[in-house]
Amino acid sequence: MKRRYLSLICIVAFMLSISGVNVRAQGAMSMVDGSYLTHEDEATGSAILAMRGVDLQAGTSKITKAATGVINAGGTTSASHVVNEVGVAVVVERLKSGSSSWYYYKSWEVTKNNAAYVSSSKRLTVSGGYYYRVRSTHWANSDASSSFTNGVYID
Repeated sequence: MKRRYLSLICIVAFMLSISGVNVRAQGAMSMVDGSYLTHEDEATGSAILAMRGVDLQAGTSKITKAATGVINAGGTTSASHVVNEVGVAVVVERLKSGSSSWYYYKSWEVTKNNAAYVSSSKRLTVSGGYYYRVRSTHWANSDASSSFTNGVYID
């Protein structure tokens, strides 16, 4: 069962990676691969449930500036009822200077059995001078979706 979810996560990650990089300017804000580059204190992204399943209700990703060089990053998944397994896989990504692609920084995964909700967050010390975003994969039994935040600049 765990291999099935790992395969599902890999498929979603692959689909995100081949979706292409979209870099464009809109006013004063640039966008890289769907995320606006901001200097806000936090950013939240919601899962798009294109084909709503029976079990998955919602998912969110969140990143918050905690202090200079410190972020809080996490994800939350809600099922529409108690399910056999509900989970969230959280990936923190960093935009390197002069790049048009997000790069892996850190990741983790949390699952709960016989539950309707799971949430996980971590406080991370990061290098300043970069944009960071959080991308999460959400699942409830075999229903899955993903979410991501805008990029937040960390001093």
